[in-house]
Amino acid sequence: MERVVGIGGYFLRAADPAALGAWYRDCLGLDADENGLWRQEAGPTVFAAFESETDYFGSRTQQAMLNFRVHDLDAMLAQLRATGADVAEETQDMACVGRFGWVTDPEGNRVELWQPA
Repeated sequence: MERVVGIGGYFLRAADPAALGAWYRDCLGLDADENGLWRQEAGPTVFAAFESETDYFGSRTQQAMLNFRVHDLDAMLAQLRATGADVAEETQDMACVGRFGWVTDPEGNRVELWQPA
């Protein structure tokens, strides 16, 4: 059986694609090139389905949630707060998994930040 070998892209609709791209670059450090190509660090990726009624993604109209790995969750959340980003107050610790925090981008998409254990 042929298998997928990784995530090749993640695509978002946006009222202002250039501004949203700039937010991900300036606030999260996602330095994609002019074609959107971003060379990420090697590491784990989680693929999971959630119940349709979950509130985990924030708004129930949001069908998917992007999760970024970070080295230092506290530093990333502080950096985002300093830019005025919409950062959730709570964080979550999961034994043997890591720590999680959330930010909502300017288009209203909730994004999860994960510091693996």
